[in-house]
Amino acid sequence: MTKFARAFFLAGAILGCYAFGTYLDYQASTPCDPRVVDAMWPYIFDNPTNPHGMGIQHKKSMDAVVRARRQIASLIRAKPEEIFFTSGATESNNLAIQGIAKAYARKGHHIIVCVTEHKSVLEAARHLEGFIVTYLPVKPNGVLDVKQLVKAIRSDTILVSIMAANNEIGVIQPFDEIGRICRKREIIFHCDASQAAGKIHLNVKNIDALTVSGHKIYAPKGIGALYIRKGVKIVPLFWGGGQQLGVRSGTLPVPLCVALGEACAICEKSMNREAKKISFLQKRLLKGIIKLVPNATLNGDHIKRIPGNISISLGNIDTGEVVRLMSNFAISVASSCYGQGHTSHVLQALHASSRNTLRVGIGRFTDESDIDLFLQDLARALRQLKKTSFQQNYELLSGY
Repeated sequence: MTKFARAFFLAGAILGCYAFGTYLDYQASTPCDPRVVDAMWPYIFDNPTNPHGMGIQHKKSMDAVVRARRQIASLIRAKPEEIFFTSGATESNNLAIQGIAKAYARKGHHIIVCVTEHKSVLEAARHLEGFIVTYLPVKPNGVLDVKQLVKAIRSDTILVSIMAANNEIGVIQPFDEIGRICRKREIIFHCDASQAAGKIHLNVKNIDALTVSGHKIYAPKGIGALYIRKGVKIVPLFWGGGQQLGVRSGTLPVPLCVALGEACAICEKSMNREAKKISFLQKRLLKGIIKLVPNATLNGDHIKRIPGNISISLGNIDTGEVVRLMSNFAISVASSCYGQGHTSHVLQALHASSRNTLRVGIGRFTDESDIDLFLQDLARALRQLKKTSFQQNYELLSGY
């Protein structure tokens, strides 16, 4: 590839999130950081070797994978040899839930999860044959009551899976305390940190397995990682050449591994600075929304939440219509994991409705002008909805 082509590609990575309007859906996915693209570039075009080969160029590929493992491990305070690459959070969560449960089946058949977990955790647990699953509720603020967890633990409990931060409402769970409880009782604790990694500080000291997702931290889609504490047993989801200590067979996608590693390294360096900037924009946006809709209520705890997440109920306003009218902005009503017409199980747990909820995600490339433009367009959309509603009521009363 020519230098011009590379420069063009990198420019596209920078501008891609604005190509079809203003991107404000950072919980669904993040645009790829140009620095991440730059890091993975040589392994796409200049060195396409298989990292499992025996030549010098093959060794360079494997060295890049080893470096990526170190970068990921550093972000979560783990050891590099405890990092296993996957295709993303869904695979990591399935590998953790299914693999650990099967590995410890002789010890017990009871698993505990929370009702607001990501679908890939809930469905993985639901499809485990012969296991009993306890689904813990959350408090009105979306946070798990640790006392409920303690009460739910049985003599045959082998696995607890609680996410670090929720993908819809941004609420941070007491995962470190949960980890200490599980460690004391010799129960394996898995934590889905897809939304938390790179946004808040993580330490796997009290965690046995942890999920990381590439496209949530400015790396490409299709790459993720699962931390598995050394000594924790796990049964593979599928079989093959026995790569990655037999835990996850398959040829490693070197460019994607490098991308995830670089994304983690960038997050580790810039996390505190970014959190401060994003929190400022978050407060500005929330204040503006409440000014336009005084009876709007923020879903989830107001303090224990990741920077950049705003899940807000707008009274009786149909937010599906709001999203339609604000077509220049990438926003959503709930999680992108739901099909059209499906209700969010997370919002149901909080007794909120997807029909009246708006989720806005702020991230690395958001600036003040994006917030101001959003609020201006929201005001326009609300005026249009009010006008349409008045006209429909008038026609109904007049018998038109």
